[in-house]
Amino acid sequence: MSSKTINEYKPDHVSSPGETLLEILVDVGMSQAELARRTGRTVKTINGIVRGREPLTPTTALQFEKVLGVGANFWTELERNYAEFRARETEARQQADTVSWLSRLPVAEMKKRGWLPNTRNKVALVDAALRFFGVASVREWELVSLSGQYSYRRSLKASTKPGHVATWLRAGELKAQEVSCLPFDKTRFRNALRELRSLTMTKPEIFVPAIVERCSVAGVAVVFVREIAGAPISGVTRWLSKDKAMIQLSLRYKTNDQLWFSLFHEAGHILLHGKRDVFLEIAGGKTTDQEREADEFARDQLIPSPAFSELRDLGRYSKANVEAFAGRFEVHPGIVVGRLQHEGLLDYSHLNGLKMRLMWMQ
Repeated sequence: MSSKTINEYKPDHVSSPGETLLEILVDVGMSQAELARRTGRTVKTINGIVRGREPLTPTTALQFEKVLGVGANFWTELERNYAEFRARETEARQQADTVSWLSRLPVAEMKKRGWLPNTRNKVALVDAALRFFGVASVREWELVSLSGQYSYRRSLKASTKPGHVATWLRAGELKAQEVSCLPFDKTRFRNALRELRSLTMTKPEIFVPAIVERCSVAGVAVVFVREIAGAPISGVTRWLSKDKAMIQLSLRYKTNDQLWFSLFHEAGHILLHGKRDVFLEIAGGKTTDQEREADEFARDQLIPSPAFSELRDLGRYSKANVEAFAGRFEVHPGIVVGRLQHEGLLDYSHLNGLKMRLMWMQ
């Protein structure tokens, strides 16, 4: 499924079958009463079709074909087009009553990223937003996008807006649908993670496509979606199906130590926890047992505890010591700095020059 739809011609007005029928009756000089007599219909039914109050059924279309010489397909297509036109009109009126929903979404940002058209027409924006989320109405959006039971770190500082979070998640879901994956295999995924750890020393243009490719072979779609204001999320783990998991990352902190830790943290959720849960990582706040388990998994995968103990026992964390340790254990020095800072062994203002800064290309 895609947020994009095929361009279609949508006329401002569609003639009802009754309007066309009346024109034909005038042309052939036949009254409604005579048509009723020849088709075996009541005058009331014929008049109801003329006035647009009665649908023109396939049976009636066949009768008109015989009496008026105009094919049944013509009448049924006319009825179908008119019914669709009326449905669109009704939907437009309903959407006009729900434009307040737009205030719950990051409309300006969605326009900027091409998820919504650059228009001020609010009815058109509602229609486009519903298509983006893949739902028929705001009610379904509430049920589909906001009803999930999430286990996550909730920040006490950052302002989190549910509609903005739903938008960021949907953008990732759409990207993940485009990632072709083999069925999930736990062993292949563990092997992929071991291979990816060796790429922490490389640049983004090398490790990003490698992450996507190697995880997809194990049944995990990894996608990167830039953070949205109101949705201060570093990552999310969810299962799109029983055979396909998704890891969505925002590069919220824009350093390689945070990116790699987030990736392995989300991987921990996939390997350690249930398929029905959705894990949103929102900075700060409370930490659940599952979050602690995912943290420990990421920590030990990137720098095994026995190895880190060697560095901690030194008690001296100079640039040279960190680089030497990182080189010996084949991990980027920025990741070592991040671990030292997280464990309170190094001030958050020290050795940040060893970290790799990350930025979005567009």
